[in-house]
Amino acid sequence: MEQDAIVIRLTGDSGDGVQLVGEQLTITAALTGKAVQTLPDFPAEIRAPAGTVAGVSGFQLAMAEHAIFTAGEELDVLVALNPAALKQALSYLKSGGLLILNEDNMDEKDWEKAKSSAQLLQGASEYYQVLSLPLITNTLAALAELELTHAQAKKSKNFYVLGVVLWLFDLPLENSYAFITKKFQANEQIVKANSLALRAGYDYAMTLELARSRYIVGGLTRDAGEYRQLTGVEGVAMAVATMAATTGVQVLVSGYPITPSSAILQECAKLADFGVHLLQAEDEIAALCACLGAAFGGRLALTCTSGPGMSLKSEGLGLAVVSELPLVLVDVQRAGASTGLPTKTGQCDLQQALYGRHGEAPLPVFAAKSPADCFNTVLQAFTIAIKYMTPVIVLLDAYLANAAEPWQIPELADLHSTPIDFNRSALPFKRDDNLARSWNVPGTPGFIHQLGGLEKQGDAGSVSYDADNHQQMVNTRAQKVAGIAREYAPLIIDGNSTAEILLVGWGSTYGALKSAVNQCALDGLAIALLHIRELNPLPHDLREHLRAYAHILVAELNSGQFCQVLRAKYLVNARSITQCNGLPFTTSYLVSAIKAEMSHAKDCLSA
Repeated sequence: MEQDAIVIRLTGDSGDGVQLVGEQLTITAALTGKAVQTLPDFPAEIRAPAGTVAGVSGFQLAMAEHAIFTAGEELDVLVALNPAALKQALSYLKSGGLLILNEDNMDEKDWEKAKSSAQLLQGASEYYQVLSLPLITNTLAALAELELTHAQAKKSKNFYVLGVVLWLFDLPLENSYAFITKKFQANEQIVKANSLALRAGYDYAMTLELARSRYIVGGLTRDAGEYRQLTGVEGVAMAVATMAATTGVQVLVSGYPITPSSAILQECAKLADFGVHLLQAEDEIAALCACLGAAFGGRLALTCTSGPGMSLKSEGLGLAVVSELPLVLVDVQRAGASTGLPTKTGQCDLQQALYGRHGEAPLPVFAAKSPADCFNTVLQAFTIAIKYMTPVIVLLDAYLANAAEPWQIPELADLHSTPIDFNRSALPFKRDDNLARSWNVPGTPGFIHQLGGLEKQGDAGSVSYDADNHQQMVNTRAQKVAGIAREYAPLIIDGNSTAEILLVGWGSTYGALKSAVNQCALDGLAIALLHIRELNPLPHDLREHLRAYAHILVAELNSGQFCQVLRAKYLVNARSITQCNGLPFTTSYLVSAIKAEMSHAKDCLSA
């Protein structure tokens, strides 16, 4: 009997290779036609003590035979490689679920490191199907024929775990064999060790005769085409390479390492052959200013940061606004304030993106809704930056950056990018119909000009301190950004468009909101869903949609920042559903919050 959907979480020390196992499981499931959603969970401390809760690394995967929108909530299977991992994740395992334990790491000293005791497992067999295996012992036995040290052989235990899980979900080994061969091709012994461990884990699970039918789902019928697994970080890098390839203009990617946006720098470092050049700057200010220099010189430019780094870039962004230079800033939001929770997710930078510059310095702000949508959103940001000669902010978050989903690779002919028209006018501030100035490349005969942060006047961009002129320039820059809304596609209402309740969201919350709306429908509560990508300027048709519903609920991973924007701009009685715990929304939390808000609204009407 096939199950509708299953959820597994792999947990262990950050050195146990949990993320690698999760990635391979995701790829294999996707290649066999399953719908998958993932939720990697990294420890915040780089070198947390082994065996402690602070050092636990996790990877959650949901797979189904139909479209799914989150990585799940309750676990069907939990793999815990030490007591700390068990302590962190056991509460999420549903009654009757499968608990896989590494008994080689369940000694008294291991429990002490986790500040727990073996009593945590007392009575576990009454609630869960418990599989306790000597993981390290079995791995060493499987590799006994190889001339490896104990430490070397022990490192293959993650592939032993992968073999067990692949058998449990009736997934093939071939893809993992190919991965091992490619990744470790420089060391034939390691290739043999990991391959043997993978097979040994698979065979071990086979001999146990587990009731694996509970954990098997069918395949998903997808549109014909070529697919690959894509994380948000990879989506950003793919978009950068696409811009370089389709425009023929080289791209500078400049940044300063900061979690979780550093992964964008690492991914873009692989793209030199596509005309993408990477600069690791000495600080956040220099990273943005390097992009200003590239844009001034007639090149495309992207800078990336997270949390505190966004604050440091604010002065440079103001210079970009006044100079009217095209560049893209990707902010991978994390839970703050200050250093906050570097590896945890949040949507707390929205008001900083909208208003975090001195003076009147408006610019477009977009937000991707899924890992695959990161590709589309960054392409859109570049297109707008070029067409309107403006910096553009793209908001991602830690969840989007690391999560993965199957992505249908688009045909190059289907990707429409704005042609770059350099040196349109000899006068750099002569504006077109979009109020965009001419992008003049320094050194081009007949197009010599100066550019800076002082206020401009006239088509030549002469420095001016005139009061009336400054007012005019403030108005012009604001009108230019406001006009970008004409580029947007019409908003789409999901769910039940005739409902009285409109649920509004932005960014990475899309999957959870979609699942919550579907669950509410099953519970007899009709809800319409409006998810917004363009946060500034807001879409022209947003006002009419908001006015069409009696109740508006705005769900976001902050204290209600977007809700405040909607209330102020449209004077609607929008109410917030918020969460600031460093985790994505769960479906159950949203459904409970929606029902509580509606119950409160009814009480107010009857009072």
